[in-house]
Amino acid sequence: MNPIALEPDELTFAQVVAVARENVPVELPEHVREEVAKTRTHVDDLAKAPKPVYGVSTGFGALAQRHIPHDLRSQLQKSLIRSHAAGMGEPVEPEVVRALMLLRARTLATGRTGVKVETLEAYVNLLNAGITPWVYEHGSLGCSGDLAPLSACALVVMGEGYVHDPEGGSEPVEAGPVLKAAGITPVELEEKEGLALINGTDGMLGMLIMALYDLEKLLTTADLTAAMSVEGQYGTDQVFRDELHHPLRPHPGQSASARNMLDALHASPIVKSHFDSTHLVQDAYSLRCSPQVTGAARDAATFAAQVAAREIRAAVDNPVVLPNGEVSSNGNFHGAPIAHQLDFLSIVVADVASIAERRTDRFMDPARNQGLNSFLADDPGVDSGLMIAHYTQAAMVAETKRLAAPASVDSIPSSAMQEDHVSMGWGAARKLRTAIENLTRVLAVELYAAARAIELREPEPGAVTGAVIAELRKDVPGPGTDRFMSPELAATYEFVRSGRALEVASGVHKFVHTLTDTDGTVLNGYAL
Repeated sequence: MNPIALEPDELTFAQVVAVARENVPVELPEHVREEVAKTRTHVDDLAKAPKPVYGVSTGFGALAQRHIPHDLRSQLQKSLIRSHAAGMGEPVEPEVVRALMLLRARTLATGRTGVKVETLEAYVNLLNAGITPWVYEHGSLGCSGDLAPLSACALVVMGEGYVHDPEGGSEPVEAGPVLKAAGITPVELEEKEGLALINGTDGMLGMLIMALYDLEKLLTTADLTAAMSVEGQYGTDQVFRDELHHPLRPHPGQSASARNMLDALHASPIVKSHFDSTHLVQDAYSLRCSPQVTGAARDAATFAAQVAAREIRAAVDNPVVLPNGEVSSNGNFHGAPIAHQLDFLSIVVADVASIAERRTDRFMDPARNQGLNSFLADDPGVDSGLMIAHYTQAAMVAETKRLAAPASVDSIPSSAMQEDHVSMGWGAARKLRTAIENLTRVLAVELYAAARAIELREPEPGAVTGAVIAELRKDVPGPGTDRFMSPELAATYEFVRSGRALEVASGVHKFVHTLTDTDGTVLNGYAL
């Protein structure tokens, strides 16, 4: 794999995902080293000055009034990191930690934080060696930076704390021996560096970027599963025609989703078979309004991507070193811009999951499923069919709705009222990750049910849906008597999560994706 150059103004979402999930290596360009070294000289000069400078020669937070003498400043940096590495709970996923570390390194590389070149190099070396700090889930209020998570990483840079076991064990191991085995020398932090390593929104941003990357794929998958539900329930494709969307209600996401559904149902013999029928005047909202709901989700995600694109160009630290050498306090560490998007996306995910469950529910009821057996069972009464699969889906939707309650409105003052309003963005990000995982499973259940229903119809399905079902059947059997269902649902989940369902469908029709990366490319690399 070719290494990614850590250019602070050019890093893309796709590169963040590649480093976080695929362990793609990172390299530091020489001009970045030079800029970081140049800025460090300003900090060294201020450290020698008699006037106290916050973060350089003072305490932190509510203790910022104390001027720290020279001989205690190294201890000050160590004490800051050790005391702030106070997380608790379950370990954060390695991909989140790697994204956090890369994004913090990107900010350090801007030259606005005042760290030594060696400190920046340590982060890059850890990433390239595959050494992942053990970060606990609880400990960030989303303000003054993701303090406890970033401190856990900084502690490892110092040669302390814990990392994930390089041998694959499930328990944390001491960082010092792992760094030594990798030939990485721990860093002796100097003035300003402690704050520079922990005063950022990198955890929140990393989780937002990965959520957007996943959500783009899932929203297009939702267009596909919705189309399969329309086909399986004898719905019409005419409500998805272009002239009913952009010319009348010009929301870009709605138009994209409608086009995807129309393409997925193109020339479907099942749809054509009841074209002249009067059995239904209009389809239910969960079928007919799918583009409006998923399309609105697309537009919300587009705005969230714009916010993330601004943040990935930011230099978030406090204090910050300006180009003229001035070190100035600021409030850019406040996570509100990111937290609001994370909360909004949790609402979006809950709504998309909710309408998918409503479409699935219609398959279960013979009064509404247009002539199919109850619960799509082979022999209702003897067989229960998909009754409990739908229960499982409904349970996940219910949890996802609970996760939609915003975290960013729930500020709790801290640090002796110095930090009296915080964003709770880290918590918003954590619940969004769970919500996206739930949405993936919810769409998998819909796909499973719709595929069974379509196969129970007499005409053949359309080319797109037929190709998806044929690919699914390589791993998951079709209709029949009751079987142990969990393994089949798990296989369908993987079919959705991996993007395989979408890749098969895209091989027949090129679906529209609306989220773009910071460089203008489509986020997931699918062709428009």
